[in-house]
Amino acid sequence: MTALTAELVVDGRAPRTPVLAPNGRRLCYALVPLSRPGDHFDTELWIVDTDEGTTWRATTDIATESRPRWSADSNTVFFLSDRGQRGTAQVHRLALADGVATAVTNWRAGIVDHLPLADPDMVALLAEDEPTAQDEQRARDRDDAVVVGEGERPCRLRLLDLRTGQITTPDAFGDRHVVELQQRPDGGPLAVLSRSCTDKDYGPRTGELHLFDPATGATVDLGTVGVEARSLAWWPDDDGWHLGYIALTPPTLHAGNAVFDLAVHSRVQRNRTTGLSMCPIELHQTEANPLVVLADGLNTTLARLDDSAPTTLSQHSGGLDELTATPAGEMVAALAGTRYRPANVHVGPAHGPLQRITNTRPELNDIAFGSQQPLSYRAADGLDLDGLLVLPKGRAATDGPFPLVTVVHGGPYDRYADDLQLPWVPSAQWLATAGYAVFLPNPRGGQGHGHKFAHSVAGRVGQEEWTDILTGIELLITKGIADRDRLGIAGGSHGGFLSAWAVGQTDRFRAAVVLAGVIDWGMLAATGENGQFEAALGGSTGLSGIGPHPHDAVSPASFASRVRTPVLLLHGADDPNVPLGQSVYFHRALRHFGVEHEFVIYPREGHAIRERNHQLDVLFRTREWFDRWLHP
Repeated sequence: MTALTAELVVDGRAPRTPVLAPNGRRLCYALVPLSRPGDHFDTELWIVDTDEGTTWRATTDIATESRPRWSADSNTVFFLSDRGQRGTAQVHRLALADGVATAVTNWRAGIVDHLPLADPDMVALLAEDEPTAQDEQRARDRDDAVVVGEGERPCRLRLLDLRTGQITTPDAFGDRHVVELQQRPDGGPLAVLSRSCTDKDYGPRTGELHLFDPATGATVDLGTVGVEARSLAWWPDDDGWHLGYIALTPPTLHAGNAVFDLAVHSRVQRNRTTGLSMCPIELHQTEANPLVVLADGLNTTLARLDDSAPTTLSQHSGGLDELTATPAGEMVAALAGTRYRPANVHVGPAHGPLQRITNTRPELNDIAFGSQQPLSYRAADGLDLDGLLVLPKGRAATDGPFPLVTVVHGGPYDRYADDLQLPWVPSAQWLATAGYAVFLPNPRGGQGHGHKFAHSVAGRVGQEEWTDILTGIELLITKGIADRDRLGIAGGSHGGFLSAWAVGQTDRFRAAVVLAGVIDWGMLAATGENGQFEAALGGSTGLSGIGPHPHDAVSPASFASRVRTPVLLLHGADDPNVPLGQSVYFHRALRHFGVEHEFVIYPREGHAIRERNHQLDVLFRTREWFDRWLHP
């Protein structure tokens, strides 16, 4: 067996965005590195013959290639590539007959997305306006003051005629920002999802649906849609065509996702997943009723959206991501893995089973991983909970107690699925290699258990979700798996919040790692790119007069004077989601109160750490921090 190294964690390549050809005989996917050495991800497109199992690389350029889409006749792949100018993507066309890829756009602003239409000569595009001569001169002169709310560059719907190479911009939707397109299965109009602006705080709350006829240019406004609407899908019914989408369940900005069904003719809209104990994560169009992927605890269910409720087609251990299907929906493909194998492309009938057809990380085949097992337990108030336990490599539960690190997921609307736990940080298997047991809890607020479960933390972060985590830790101590005197906690984003929250509530943890964690909810609502969403979690914005405000009671900053646990703070310098100022605040507080800590800033990084050397630093630094404080 091969030993797991940090380089094996970050140097791999993973499949993304698989897409089946309409005839089901070919599949195209992007192969994406898990880290990058410089400014760009050099990705590749690969094609699989689903009958013969043969695989070949479709292109040979060093470029960022993404978003493959098949033509209706299954003979051509359209995709985005910046091979002509790095950082500026154009649509390219790859004909399977000769294997030659050529650019079919030269739009100076670059193309954001594309959709080949039923008309074989037409492709719908999403792209910003091209810069004017005045824009370019201002950029050269550095006369580029930004007036917020003015001069925004929304994505607009555009049409590419492949016969002439001409791109036209229909006079439709005004200055609204177009985010998604879906053509009706019979080749009819496009469903167009738009927002009022590109602002990530305000825009997602202003979604509207429209119809656009690419043949005549006629448009119809269908009205407003739910917050964070996405994943459009058409289907026919007795009363005409319906449009479905996934969005947040009203009325708050933090709740479980739901599938909404809009009858186009009557404009009647309804929630199709009310009361469901699972959470929809993807909706996929077919010629009949759409397919829906549902987070189901630690596992995933694939269902069909029938008249009354989703009808289960198949159930899958762990996650099932980025679903694609043939037009009739009888054959599907998706990304799936196991406890000890990373996600790969799997193909098969919708009712299962799915067979793996790629092996993009063979270097992990002989790794000796720590034993992983699901956990089921009850919260203090009787709520059913789940999570994962990863034991030290080569050890059994009876060999305990072990030093235990609890790693909390982000979101909070996320989850741990029963898959290989090998991210760049904090990595359960990376810690298990060093002799740690790792607890991966799914406290309330996450996905996989329905709307009520997810909604319960809105305005109450750090309350019941925190006791859910503590209950799991106590269970592992009682079972003799965790050493109560050697406990650590870690997390990123919302998990970073809970790690920072933990050390202000108790001194039982001997070390903590806070990656891009929320320290002050009012500050985050004021400065983060998702301000109103964060206000829904924290309970207030701080704009309602003199405090104290509700968010003060759930902010780690308010409890900094209580912290005694050594803390490792990690943050990307250019994080727009949880700005760097959050960690600066905690660093200053910890320094003020004399708490042992280390504060590391990663230049050029956003909310996720992408550069290879930075990912390696995170892996080594995280494990060394726990080694320093948890080992006697």
